[in-house]
Amino acid sequence: MTIPLRRTTAAATAILGLAVLAACTSTPTTAPKLTATTTTPSTTSPTTFATPAEVQQPVAITHIHAVARDPKTDELLLATHEGLFRQVDGELRQNGPIIDLMSFAVGPDGTYYASGHPGVGVDLPQPVGLLTSTDAGRTWQVASRGGESDFHALAVGPKSVTGFDGALRTSTDRRTWTTHSIAAPPRALAAAPTSGTLLATTSAGLLISGDDGGSWRKLASPEAALLVAWADERTIVTATTGGHLATSNDAGATWTLHPKSIGAAEALFAQHGTDGQLEIIVVVDGKVLRITEAGETAETLVS
Repeated sequence: MTIPLRRTTAAATAILGLAVLAACTSTPTTAPKLTATTTTPSTTSPTTFATPAEVQQPVAITHIHAVARDPKTDELLLATHEGLFRQVDGELRQNGPIIDLMSFAVGPDGTYYASGHPGVGVDLPQPVGLLTSTDAGRTWQVASRGGESDFHALAVGPKSVTGFDGALRTSTDRRTWTTHSIAAPPRALAAAPTSGTLLATTSAGLLISGDDGGSWRKLASPEAALLVAWADERTIVTATTGGHLATSNDAGATWTLHPKSIGAAEALFAQHGTDGQLEIIVVVDGKVLRITEAGETAETLVS
């Protein structure tokens, strides 16, 4: 799937159709406009990348690696092969330099974390190691392991960062790392927002750790988990290998497997909104879907 993004100097916008999953509400809705700001990179230091206002060539999103919401603005964030994108007032805008963001997470304090590979002309190490941003993704700093680590799974808790780059590593200061063993390589990692309890989806099952990855135990789940997210300290959401969503309201003790198939998920995010309703955002076949009411309704945010 490719999402074309036209240069803003032409003031071009595309209208996205709003799709609904099977058994969803059928009330027609106007979807948000899709626009983007693209920029030419400039270097401020070997470890910091800033984005000026100059607009250059168009960029097309070819793959979405991760999805989230900014905890301060609630805006939708897409971490992609072509960098970070932000949906503002219904428009999708490029946010910062072109970096292949193989993993992306937002810490409890609002700091952005990422890893991956620099785009052409971006003065960052290859791979970038652990990146952090305190200005909502406009600039990035190499915290550590630049030129060493490409974390394909990343989780950020209140006290530590955990990533997998072929080895499971945890850091409490973002500079020094401790390596831990795990039964199988994690496809996805997630950290609970208050306790930092870790979850990992692996071929050995859904694993949980309460000691920053030092030890793991298997959680029973109704269907093998492919992706996992904490919505709060007690609520877990998984996207399963069978194409379903599963939810737990008691930190994994019991589960509900939702029967409606969503297809093979590529990225997953979950939170409780200000109204207390569980919101699940999932990327399926290149489309960004918002699912509420325990999977009963869905809408397409980006297609």
